[in-house]
Amino acid sequence: MTTPIPQTILFDLDDTLIHCNKYFNLVIDQFVDAMLVWFASYPDLTEGVIRQKQSEIDIAGVQASGFMSDHFPQSFLDTYIDFSRLTGRSEDSNEIDLLWSMGQSVYEQEAEPYPDMEQTLETLLAAGHELHLYTGGEPLIQQRKVDRLQLQRFFGERIYIRQHKNTEALEQILIDGGFDRANTWMIGNSIRTDVVPALTAGIHAIHVEAKTEWLYNIIHIEVEPKGAFLQLQHLRDVPSGIDNYRQQLP
Repeated sequence: MTTPIPQTILFDLDDTLIHCNKYFNLVIDQFVDAMLVWFASYPDLTEGVIRQKQSEIDIAGVQASGFMSDHFPQSFLDTYIDFSRLTGRSEDSNEIDLLWSMGQSVYEQEAEPYPDMEQTLETLLAAGHELHLYTGGEPLIQQRKVDRLQLQRFFGERIYIRQHKNTEALEQILIDGGFDRANTWMIGNSIRTDVVPALTAGIHAIHVEAKTEWLYNIIHIEVEPKGAFLQLQHLRDVPSGIDNYRQQLP
C-alpha cells in the first residue's frame, strides 16, 4: 500500500471556521427596526423594501472595491439618505451618527468559532496535511480575529488576507507559493469567493454550507471541476470527505 500524499488545504475564515453572517444579520435587523420607526408615516417603506435596498447598496460596494469595513455602515447611510430624499423626510445628523455607529459595531463582536473548528483542524494536522488560512477583508480586522482565537497554532505564517477575494487573488497565492494543484484544496462557504475561484484554478473544492448565507455569496457554478468538488453540511465532515475522495483514486 502506498503512503498517502499529504494535502495542502486552504480554509476560508468567516462562516467557515467562525461565525460572521449572524452578527451582520443582527445589526441589519437593528437598522431595519430604526428605519421603520423613523419612516413610520410612509407605508410604502416596508421591511422588505428597506432590506432589499440596503443589500443592493452593500453588494455594489463590495463588487466595486472589495471587502472594506466602511461599506457596511455606508450602506445604512446611503439607504437612509435615499429614502429621505424619496419621501421628502428631513435627514437628521443624530440619526446618521447612530446608523454609522450601528454599522461599525459588527466589527467589535468577539470571534466565535464553529463548534467543530478545533477538532477539524487538529484532525487534519494529525493526518500530516498542511493548513493555510485565506480570508477576505481588512488586515487589521481579520488579523484581530486570528489573534483572538490563536489560529496561528494551526496555520503558522500561512495566513493570507486579501481585500479582493476572487479568482485572481487565489491564483496569485497558488503561483507565489508554488502549490501542487493536484493535491491542494479550498474549503469555504462562499460559492462566489471560495468554490468558483478554486475550480477555476484547477484545485479541489469543498463547499461547507453556512447556516445563514449572504446573498453576495450565492452564484451559479459554471466551471467544470478538474478534481474533487464536494458539498458538505458540516465542517466536521471535511477530513472524512478528503479521505474518502483520495481512497477512490486509482
